[in-house]
Order: sequence, then C-alpha cells, then structure tokens
Amino acid sequence: MDEDIITMTRQELERYQVIEPSLKREISQAKAGELLELSERHIRRLVKRVRMKGIRGLVHGNRGRPSPRKMSVELEERIASIIGQRYPDFTPLHATEKLWERHKVRVIREKVRRIMVAQGLWKRRRRRKEDHVWRERKPYSGEMVQMDGSHHAWLEGRGPRLVLMGYVDDATDRFFGRFYDHEGIEPAMDSLRRYLERYGLPQALYLDKHSTYKTTRQPATDELLRDEQAQTQFERAAEELGIKLIHANSPQAKGRIERAFGTLQDRLVKEMRLAGVATCAEANRFLDRYLPTHNRRFMMAPLRPQDLHRPVPKSLNLDDIFCLQGIRTVNNGYLIKWTSRTFVLSRPSLTLRRQKVVVREWFDGRLSIRFKGKDLEYKEVDTVRPKPAVRVFAMKVRRKPPKYIPPPTHPWKRGPVVQGLR
Repeated sequence: MDEDIITMTRQELERYQVIEPSLKREISQAKAGELLELSERHIRRLVKRVRMKGIRGLVHGNRGRPSPRKMSVELEERIASIIGQRYPDFTPLHATEKLWERHKVRVIREKVRRIMVAQGLWKRRRRRKEDHVWRERKPYSGEMVQMDGSHHAWLEGRGPRLVLMGYVDDATDRFFGRFYDHEGIEPAMDSLRRYLERYGLPQALYLDKHSTYKTTRQPATDELLRDEQAQTQFERAAEELGIKLIHANSPQAKGRIERAFGTLQDRLVKEMRLAGVATCAEANRFLDRYLPTHNRRFMMAPLRPQDLHRPVPKSLNLDDIFCLQGIRTVNNGYLIKWTSRTFVLSRPSLTLRRQKVVVREWFDGRLSIRFKGKDLEYKEVDTVRPKPAVRVFAMKVRRKPPKYIPPPTHPWKRGPVVQGLR
C-alpha cells in the first residue's frame, strides 16, 4: 500500500517536472500549493511530515485502522437477530423505526440496510421507467383530494378481507381512510361524510370510473327533459355538496393515492400484525391511532399556506344528502314504486295523483316519501300476485281415418258402357 502511494507521488512529481522544469530545483511552498491545488498551510504540514517520516508521511494516519465509531460485532449480530425474527419482511427504513420504537436501538437506515443485505433480508428493488407525464402538485390544501378504494389482505388471514377507502390531499399528501367490507355506495358516502366532518368540503375529488362513481347508462326521459346527464347516487350527492368530480382515465393518473396505498400495504399491514388486529372494528380503531403518526412522517408543506377546505354550511342537511334518493310518480291508485318495493299512501288526496315525489332511503333501513318539503304517510304493500293454477288439457289422440271401401253400386264398380246395349 505504501509502495503504491510512493509510486503515485513520484508520478505526480514527474508530471509536474514536465509541466514546470523548475521543479528540479527548489520551489516555494506557495508555488507548490498552486501546482497541487492545495493551501499553503497544508503544504507546510506535508513538508513537516516528509522531513520527519520521509515519503510515508504523506499517508493519512488513520489508513488501515478501524474507525473508532464502528459498530461492534455484538451489536450488529443483535440487530440482525431482531430483524430476522420479528421484522424479516420490513423495509430498511421501517425496520430502523421499529428498532428505536420497540427496542431502543438507535442506528441509521443505511447501516440497517447493509446488515439486511448481508443477511439476505433485503434485495434492491429497481424502479421501472415511468411512462406517464408528471403532473405538478396543486398549490393549496383542499384544492383537490384523490379518492380510491384499496382491496387487499389487510389482516393477512386473521380476519375477513377488507377494503380501505382512502383520501389523499394532492398538495400535502395527508391521508384519511376507513376500513369497510366492500367498495360500494354505502362505504363511499360514509367515508366522504367522515372526511367532511373532519376537514371540510374540498374543491374537487379525483377518482376513477368505478360504477359507484360514474354510470354508463343513458339518461332517462325525465333527465333528458331537464337537460341532465345520467348520474350515480354518489355524483348526485357531490353535486348537492358543491364538490367537483374529476374521473381519472388510468391508475397512474392518480399516482399519489396509489403510492400511499403501496406504503400502507407495507407498513400498516405489519403494524396491525404486531398489534394483533383481527376484525374490521379493531382495524378502524387502530387506524384512528395510526394515521396521525403516519401523516407526521409523510406529510409535506403545501406551496401556498391557504387551506381551500370550506366549512359545511348549516343549511345543508347531510342526512338528506348521504342516502339513496330518487323521484317517483304517484299513480292513480296512490301507489309508489321504489326498487322492488311498493308503497301506498295512507292519506290519499286527489291532488297527489300523477304528482312527483322524492323518495329517500337511508342505509339503516329508514325511508321517507316527501312532496313539496312535507313527509307523506305510507305503508308497504305486497303486490305479488299468486300464479294461476295450471290447467291440464287432455291430449286428443289423432286417429288414422279408416280405409274407404266403395259400395257395389259405386260407379267405379260398374262395367264399361257399350253403346247400343242397355
């Protein structure tokens, strides 16, 4: 090692002798510092070392020595044992946080990564080249919120398969979510209402074209007469709340919430495993405790300090918005059809015939029929008619007609007629 340094030093001297022939004679330390691109003070330091130790004085004193800050072998083995037993599928950053949080072992992420690579617990993941155009974040919090549902084995077989309905603010990456047993109109409305009660009304929601959020049916006759497009119940509720819906054409377009789900599918699953969560109710209680920590770790400051979330107006009745709603016509028998059910008005009036009424059905089973802001009394009737008895008809057997035998007097049996003979 010292011979390489000596050789390298001689090569440097030869190079400088070619550039500056005067190096064969003594030069000033300032000139040497200029040629070597070093300070004059450091040149004096090097000259002193060469005078005391010769050319070996140019070698750094710590070369070949272990660092005084190097981690002990015992501590490395302890970290490897903890990660191998309790966090074998954790990322290096997540494992670093758990080592300090649960075991009070403070170590940097890079050291944990090296230990995990040496033990075969971590393999470098190469990112695929992105094909989609990058979109700049919205500058204001609440200007746009990305919404989606994540179907995943969140409980890893300890309980039912759940869906996480998530909301990510485009400007700050703040996450809000709740677990449900499926993705549909009830989870979508319930999770949106909880979001509004906590943060307020966002300006826009960015979501996909799931049948809950966007319909493919053609407008009905009443909708065409009102010059309206066909809407889902969720679109109708968002319109009443004054929230603009933007439908993404691909999962990559709403990449912020997709990446948030990727992080949660890695971290949240393991955190719930450590906590022993096994039911949907337990998962929601754990999520309420976990999200503040998650947001402190992954949130970022918006480009503009203003928050565009609006408070929910007191004039809005959220119960009348977050429900199934439709317009029906009262027929001449004062009957109202709603899905597969039939209702009859308890106090019929001639003025109600052929009138339009608003039917609302809540997810807890309640139902109301409203006409001009007034709830009507009704009762459900069974309109299923019994099937008529099947009449059994005797099958008539079609017999083959008998063979026709002409009588003796039939013209066919008369002999030939001879003229002149009678």
